[in-house]
Amino acid sequence: MLKGISPLLSPELLAILCTMGHGDEIVLADAHFPGDTFNDHVIRADGLRIPDLLDGILPLFELDQYADDHLVMMAAVTGDQLDPAVEQSYLAPIKAHAPQHQAITRIDRFEFYDRARDAFAVVATGETAKYGNIILKKGVTPSI
Repeated sequence: MLKGISPLLSPELLAILCTMGHGDEIVLADAHFPGDTFNDHVIRADGLRIPDLLDGILPLFELDQYADDHLVMMAAVTGDQLDPAVEQSYLAPIKAHAPQHQAITRIDRFEFYDRARDAFAVVATGETAKYGNIILKKGVTPSI
């Protein structure tokens, strides 16, 4: 265990976050997402909810300030409806740790799958919310 780092972040996830470069993307996938179908690098975070992971990741991870789509979620498929509480639960830790964030971009399911295929890694979580997947695009960490 390390001081100042959430115990929810596994050593493997910390290594991935550190290894990513600016512009790289990581998918925090809900429990229904077929991560292994789309990406060869899947990290298990079973039982963990995405808002809790965001709260652990975002103090360590700079969002790409130059990209309009540094936060991406899946749009509802025709006939489905989004639960606005899901996005709101994600925005709480986002606003706390990345107050300069852009609005969440919504893209269709197949475009989301394409982004997951190209992502640096997929984190398979225990999130059960429908349409609960989110992509984070890494920015440049400011100089200290």
